[in-house]
Amino acid sequence: MKLLHKFYRVLLTTVLIVKVFPNNAQTPTYSLEECRQMALSQNKKIKAAQFQIEASKVARDASKLNDRPNIDASVIGLHAGKPLNQLLPSVLGSGSLVVSQPIYTGGQIKLGIDANNKAIEITEGQKAITEAELLLSVESAYWQIVQVKEKIVLAQKYKEMLLQLQKELKNAVDAGLTYKNDLLRVEVSLNEADLNITKAQDGLILAKLNLAQILGQSNQVDFNIADEVNTFSYELLAKKVSNAEELRPEIQVLNKVMELEHIKTSLIKAEHKPQLSFVLTGFTSVGNKVNFSNGENSLSSYLGLLNFSIPIYDWGKNAQKVKEQELKIQAKKWELEESKELINLQVQSAWIQLNQSLKKIDLTNLSIKQSEENLRLTNDRYKAGTITGKDVLEAQVIWQQAYSSHIDAKVEYKVSLANYKKAIGEIK
Repeated sequence: MKLLHKFYRVLLTTVLIVKVFPNNAQTPTYSLEECRQMALSQNKKIKAAQFQIEASKVARDASKLNDRPNIDASVIGLHAGKPLNQLLPSVLGSGSLVVSQPIYTGGQIKLGIDANNKAIEITEGQKAITEAELLLSVESAYWQIVQVKEKIVLAQKYKEMLLQLQKELKNAVDAGLTYKNDLLRVEVSLNEADLNITKAQDGLILAKLNLAQILGQSNQVDFNIADEVNTFSYELLAKKVSNAEELRPEIQVLNKVMELEHIKTSLIKAEHKPQLSFVLTGFTSVGNKVNFSNGENSLSSYLGLLNFSIPIYDWGKNAQKVKEQELKIQAKKWELEESKELINLQVQSAWIQLNQSLKKIDLTNLSIKQSEENLRLTNDRYKAGTITGKDVLEAQVIWQQAYSSHIDAKVEYKVSLANYKKAIGEIK
């Protein structure tokens, strides 16, 4: 905590220096939409997700080349001692070039491309999941800053009230009109108010650091945000539950995973189909009487090979692999069904939470009006001498709590709204 306070004092000193010695640079002010766009373009998780997509695309492009001929070259040198030099040249150098071309692979090449295309769609869906979670984090962090800023303003207003009450009670104590313990209560409350202001200011720094990290601007606190709790309106959205799970990227990813598992099943079956390939080998050798046909020291030739293979019996291993894959598909189906149920539960919960936040706004707004009226009546009675300063202090506390709860309710509504949009797959 001491280190945090020291950091805050350094920051405050820096701000004062900037005010005394201004430069051309201005502190940027970000709207919520600007924060969302910055996060989507600069957040490290999004960048990592994009690289995963690019890696999947490279793998797909590589799989497209599997139907191309493979060309391999090799060079060997040989020296044979006795008695092998009676059968082989004592010195031999040989180079070869091998070209192999798959002709029919049972559909494995096409299925491999399909599998990689599906992998790309899955990584894109995973990025969409990351984006949805990121946007919710942006909303939460953004409105947390709004909340803390409003709490600082409220704490300062509350302190001004306490200072005024302290002044009045001090005059009353000096005149012998009231007891000193009322004054002491106010002074204790003032100390607590100062502490709360310090905590709120420290909280603002931490809230800004949190948002800056999400935006890809780590350790930056020199910025402002555009919104305040009194600058936005609120309303109840139309309830959307019926097809929410189909809009969620999590379900879309699971559907793609199911499709990929089916492709894997086809790949396993394709391994048990006939294979046809052509191999052409050309070579040149130089060595002592290496040409066995005429005794010359050089030999060049080629060899063409057409290879056709068909699996006949593998003791049921391929069939077991297919069965294993089909069981995995069944497991994925149940996982998909459970995910849909959980998403519907999330939607219902988010909807209830959104409604509750709206009710809290109305109730806390009513509490503010009641606390203001109570504070006005209490001040009037205090001036009339029918109550003590303790009663005024209690009325001020009630007023402060009512405003604080109203700030919390409005911020909770904004976060709940974002959470509901994420739940129905419409946070963008």
